[in-house]
Amino acid sequence: MNSLIQFLTYFRLIVGPIIFILILYLDQHGLALILFFLASISDFLDGFLARRYNLTSELGEILDPIADKVLLVFLLIIISVVTQSTLVTFMCCILIAREFWVSALRDFNSRNMNTVATKVTFLAKLKTSSQFFAIFIYLFSFYNGNELIQFIGNFVLFLSLVLSLKSAVQYSVDSFNK
Repeated sequence: MNSLIQFLTYFRLIVGPIIFILILYLDQHGLALILFFLASISDFLDGFLARRYNLTSELGEILDPIADKVLLVFLLIIISVVTQSTLVTFMCCILIAREFWVSALRDFNSRNMNTVATKVTFLAKLKTSSQFFAIFIYLFSFYNGNELIQFIGNFVLFLSLVLSLKSAVQYSVDSFNK
Protein backbone atom coordinates (compact mmCIF):
# COMPACT_ATOMS: atom_id res chain seq x y z
CA MET A 1 0.00 0.00 0.00
CA ASN A 2 2.88 2.35 0.79
CA SER A 3 4.22 1.91 -2.76
CA LEU A 4 0.83 2.85 -4.22
CA ILE A 5 0.68 6.00 -2.10
CA GLN A 6 4.17 7.01 -3.21
CA PHE A 7 3.33 6.25 -6.84
CA LEU A 8 0.29 8.54 -6.67
CA THR A 9 2.44 11.39 -5.38
CA TYR A 10 5.18 10.81 -7.96
CA PHE A 11 2.53 10.59 -10.67
CA ARG A 12 1.49 14.17 -9.91
CA LEU A 13 5.13 15.26 -10.00
CA ILE A 14 5.64 14.02 -13.54
CA VAL A 15 2.23 14.49 -15.12
CA GLY A 16 2.37 18.33 -15.09
CA PRO A 17 5.21 18.53 -17.63
CA ILE A 18 3.60 15.74 -19.67
CA ILE A 19 0.30 17.63 -19.89
CA PHE A 20 2.21 20.78 -20.82
CA ILE A 21 3.87 18.95 -23.74
CA LEU A 22 0.62 17.24 -24.78
CA ILE A 23 -1.16 20.58 -25.11
CA LEU A 24 1.58 22.86 -26.38
CA TYR A 25 3.37 20.58 -28.83
CA LEU A 26 1.10 17.63 -29.61
CA ASP A 27 -2.38 19.22 -29.55
CA GLN A 28 -3.66 16.28 -27.48
CA HIS A 29 -6.25 18.08 -25.36
CA GLY A 30 -8.33 14.98 -24.66
CA LEU A 31 -5.41 12.97 -23.32
CA ALA A 32 -4.26 16.00 -21.29
CA LEU A 33 -7.75 16.28 -19.79
CA ILE A 34 -7.77 12.59 -18.84
CA LEU A 35 -4.31 12.77 -17.27
CA PHE A 36 -5.25 15.87 -15.29
CA PHE A 37 -8.42 14.18 -14.07
CA LEU A 38 -6.36 11.20 -12.90
CA ALA A 39 -3.83 13.52 -11.24
CA SER A 40 -6.64 15.32 -9.40
CA ILE A 41 -8.01 12.03 -8.12
CA SER A 42 -4.51 10.95 -7.08
CA ASP A 43 -4.23 14.07 -4.91
CA PHE A 44 -7.26 13.02 -2.91
CA LEU A 45 -6.46 9.33 -2.97
CA ASP A 46 -2.88 9.40 -1.69
CA GLY A 47 -3.82 11.44 1.38
CA PHE A 48 -6.91 9.36 2.04
CA LEU A 49 -5.02 6.06 1.80
CA ALA A 50 -2.11 7.31 3.89
CA ARG A 51 -4.45 8.39 6.70
CA ARG A 52 -6.70 5.34 6.42
CA TYR A 53 -3.84 2.85 6.67
CA ASN A 54 -1.75 5.02 8.99
CA LEU A 55 1.05 5.27 6.44
CA THR A 56 1.68 8.98 6.74
CA SER A 57 5.31 9.97 6.66
CA GLU A 58 7.39 13.10 6.97
CA LEU A 59 8.57 12.66 3.37
CA GLY A 60 4.97 12.27 2.22
CA GLU A 61 3.97 15.44 4.05
CA ILE A 62 6.77 17.27 2.23
CA LEU A 63 6.31 15.73 -1.24
CA ASP A 64 2.51 15.94 -1.41
CA PRO A 65 2.29 19.75 -1.48
CA ILE A 66 5.34 19.92 -3.78
CA ALA A 67 3.64 17.53 -6.22
CA ASP A 68 0.53 19.72 -6.12
CA LYS A 69 2.62 22.83 -6.77
CA VAL A 70 4.52 21.29 -9.69
CA LEU A 71 1.26 20.16 -11.28
CA LEU A 72 -0.39 23.50 -10.60
CA VAL A 73 2.46 25.62 -11.97
CA PHE A 74 2.73 23.69 -15.24
CA LEU A 75 -1.03 23.85 -15.76
CA LEU A 76 -1.35 27.52 -14.90
CA ILE A 77 1.44 28.34 -17.34
CA ILE A 78 -0.17 26.34 -20.15
CA ILE A 79 -3.54 27.97 -19.43
CA SER A 80 -1.86 31.38 -19.73
CA VAL A 81 -0.22 30.39 -23.01
CA VAL A 82 -3.37 28.93 -24.58
CA THR A 83 -5.83 31.63 -23.48
CA GLN A 84 -3.46 34.49 -24.34
CA SER A 85 -5.43 36.55 -21.85
CA THR A 86 -3.64 39.20 -19.82
CA LEU A 87 -6.20 38.89 -17.01
CA VAL A 88 -5.91 35.09 -16.84
CA THR A 89 -2.12 35.32 -16.95
CA PHE A 90 -2.13 37.88 -14.14
CA MET A 91 -4.35 35.64 -11.98
CA CYS A 92 -2.10 32.65 -12.73
CA CYS A 93 0.99 34.66 -11.76
CA ILE A 94 -0.60 35.68 -8.45
CA LEU A 95 -1.54 32.05 -7.77
CA ILE A 96 2.02 30.91 -8.48
CA ALA A 97 3.48 33.69 -6.31
CA ARG A 98 1.16 32.65 -3.50
CA GLU A 99 2.51 29.10 -3.70
CA PHE A 100 6.08 30.39 -3.35
CA TRP A 101 5.05 32.58 -0.42
CA VAL A 102 3.35 29.76 1.46
CA SER A 103 6.33 27.48 0.78
CA ALA A 104 8.60 30.15 2.27
CA LEU A 105 6.31 30.43 5.30
CA ARG A 106 6.42 26.65 5.76
CA ASP A 107 10.21 26.70 5.65
CA PHE A 108 10.33 29.65 8.06
CA ASN A 109 7.96 27.93 10.47
CA SER A 110 9.85 24.67 10.24
CA ARG A 111 13.07 26.42 11.22
CA ASN A 112 11.30 28.12 14.12
CA MET A 113 9.48 25.03 15.40
CA ASN A 114 6.11 26.55 14.52
CA THR A 115 4.85 24.11 11.88
CA VAL A 116 1.33 24.27 13.26
CA ALA A 117 1.04 27.78 11.77
CA THR A 118 1.15 26.39 8.24
CA LYS A 119 -0.54 23.03 8.69
CA VAL A 120 -2.93 22.33 5.84
CA THR A 121 -6.32 23.79 6.68
CA PHE A 122 -9.79 23.18 5.31
CA LEU A 123 -9.53 26.52 3.50
CA ALA A 124 -6.29 25.39 1.84
CA LYS A 125 -7.93 22.15 0.73
CA LEU A 126 -10.86 24.13 -0.63
CA LYS A 127 -8.37 26.39 -2.43
CA THR A 128 -6.64 23.42 -4.05
CA SER A 129 -9.96 21.87 -5.05
CA SER A 130 -11.15 25.11 -6.61
CA GLN A 131 -7.87 25.52 -8.51
CA PHE A 132 -8.06 21.98 -9.83
CA PHE A 133 -11.70 22.51 -10.77
CA ALA A 134 -10.81 25.72 -12.65
CA ILE A 135 -7.98 23.92 -14.47
CA PHE A 136 -10.32 21.06 -15.36
CA ILE A 137 -12.83 23.56 -16.81
CA TYR A 138 -10.09 25.21 -18.89
CA LEU A 139 -8.79 21.89 -20.18
CA PHE A 140 -12.33 20.85 -21.05
CA SER A 141 -12.87 24.13 -22.91
CA PHE A 142 -9.60 23.63 -24.83
CA TYR A 143 -10.70 20.11 -25.73
CA ASN A 144 -14.08 21.10 -27.05
CA GLY A 145 -13.26 24.66 -28.19
CA ASN A 146 -16.09 26.27 -26.25
CA GLU A 147 -15.46 29.88 -25.22
CA LEU A 148 -18.44 29.93 -22.83
CA ILE A 149 -16.87 27.09 -20.86
CA GLN A 150 -13.58 29.01 -20.89
CA PHE A 151 -15.42 32.06 -19.50
CA ILE A 152 -16.75 29.88 -16.67
CA GLY A 153 -13.15 28.79 -16.11
CA ASN A 154 -12.17 32.46 -15.75
CA PHE A 155 -14.83 32.91 -13.08
CA VAL A 156 -13.81 29.77 -11.15
CA LEU A 157 -10.15 30.76 -11.43
CA PHE A 158 -11.01 34.14 -9.91
CA LEU A 159 -12.85 32.43 -7.04
CA SER A 160 -9.84 30.19 -6.45
CA LEU A 161 -7.64 33.30 -6.46
CA VAL A 162 -9.77 34.80 -3.67
CA LEU A 163 -9.53 31.57 -1.65
CA SER A 164 -5.78 31.40 -2.31
CA LEU A 165 -5.19 34.92 -1.08
CA LYS A 166 -7.40 34.38 1.96
CA SER A 167 -5.47 31.23 2.93
CA ALA A 168 -2.12 32.99 2.33
CA VAL A 169 -3.18 35.81 4.65
CA GLN A 170 -4.33 33.27 7.24
CA TYR A 171 -0.99 31.42 7.07
CA SER A 172 0.91 34.71 7.27
CA VAL A 173 -0.99 35.94 10.31
CA ASP A 174 -0.60 32.56 12.04
CA SER A 175 3.12 32.52 11.23
CA PHE A 176 3.94 35.96 12.59
CA ASN A 177 1.59 35.97 15.60
CA LYS A 178 3.51 33.76 17.99
